[in-house]
Amino acid sequence: MTRLGNQNPTTAVLLPYKKTHGDCAIEWYEKSGRKAQQWQKNLINHILAINDDGLWTHTKFGFSLPRRNGKNEVVLIRELYGLLKGEEMLHTAHRTNTSHTAWERIIKVLESMGYVNDENFTTLKAKGNEEIRFVDGGVLKFRTRTSTGGLGEGYDLLVIDEAQEYTDDQQSALKYVVTSSKNPQTVFIGTPPTTVSAGTVFLNMRNNAIDGGSKNTGWAEWGINEESDVNDVELWYKTNPSLGTIFTERSIEDEIGTDDLDFNIQRLGLWIRYNQKSAITQKDWDSVMAPSLPVLTGKINVGIKYGNDGKNVAMAIAIKTLSGKIFVEAIDCRSIRIGNGWIINFLRQIDYENVVIDGASGQEILKKEMETFKLIKPVLPTVSEIIVANSKWEQAIFTKTILHKDQASLTDVVTNCLKRNIGSHGGFGYKSQFEENDISLMDACILAHWICSEKIEKKKQKVWC
Repeated sequence: MTRLGNQNPTTAVLLPYKKTHGDCAIEWYEKSGRKAQQWQKNLINHILAINDDGLWTHTKFGFSLPRRNGKNEVVLIRELYGLLKGEEMLHTAHRTNTSHTAWERIIKVLESMGYVNDENFTTLKAKGNEEIRFVDGGVLKFRTRTSTGGLGEGYDLLVIDEAQEYTDDQQSALKYVVTSSKNPQTVFIGTPPTTVSAGTVFLNMRNNAIDGGSKNTGWAEWGINEESDVNDVELWYKTNPSLGTIFTERSIEDEIGTDDLDFNIQRLGLWIRYNQKSAITQKDWDSVMAPSLPVLTGKINVGIKYGNDGKNVAMAIAIKTLSGKIFVEAIDCRSIRIGNGWIINFLRQIDYENVVIDGASGQEILKKEMETFKLIKPVLPTVSEIIVANSKWEQAIFTKTILHKDQASLTDVVTNCLKRNIGSHGGFGYKSQFEENDISLMDACILAHWICSEKIEKKKQKVWC
């Protein structure tokens, strides 16, 4: 008999219920020839649980599993139910390919159930703007998340796929899209964030749910509480409910490499905050955390860093406070592949004093785009200025002249960093402790802090004519 992974969450906060539409949803789903696993059935029963008024027991429901366990199938079952019950739904993802794949997946299921495209339902295939519309039923739209996407639209169900990348500004744009629904629900699905994950919403949701600070919210996760032995087979089964069905022990063995922490996060579901071996410790970083937003003076200074691996670009801001300190805040870290439009839009909407850009992979391109929109000329720092910027960052932390608001994504990067040499005269920068992660989010803050602390010549602040 094949051994199966643990079918019950290792950590869960679930509200009691008497009735659920989960059985109905599973029955419809399995008409496609697919078979739901027990853990998937359990989650669907909780997600589709109703109270005495016929409303969803959980208006918000989040769940986290290690990769390749079939968590997207749970969302598919929920969305299939909504389509057949006439709900208006919005499925959002961090990447366009992710939302497109989800659209393709549910179409295949519908066709396997006997529904015919252009007869029972219609589809819109524009990548990043997909749609499924039943002739006499529901509507399901697929979108890539932005800071403005979804505004002005009304839905019954909002799905946040790749929730570990869901940022505060995206939440501000999307959380109201279900407000007008008589029975709204938001479902969050993701994995534990890594040190370069841009989002903070998923982490905060988890913490609030576990701490008992959330109303009408359900949470379920499969994971471990501390870094553990990657070769512990029992932990594989404890944290991967689809082990024995979707994948095998042998496939997990092949995943083990040199990065034990990454395996702990991606395969064992570890939620990390910091590593005490970091050049900047959690204690150091906590010592400059502002208990509340300080009184800010002057204009915004912006730091933009293109990652050394050429994959990501990060943006941060720094502003002087009334007490003479400098407050820093990370804005976002996104793939270079999506272009610089989000950066340009941000700069056009704020009153800023300086912009500093570092990183050969995109520095000149962004400079030219800023020129096109007649924005203030950016500062392109020299190597010596980068060395100064990193030194000032370290000094500011230890002299406590810098402030931050403990953004999870930034904290994880800052408290998991090592120094690296720049030049041959004692100059240094920072790198991540983990080989596969970049540190661009912290570097962007360093640049913003530096430019905020410097007196920049007026010639560098000119606007193109």
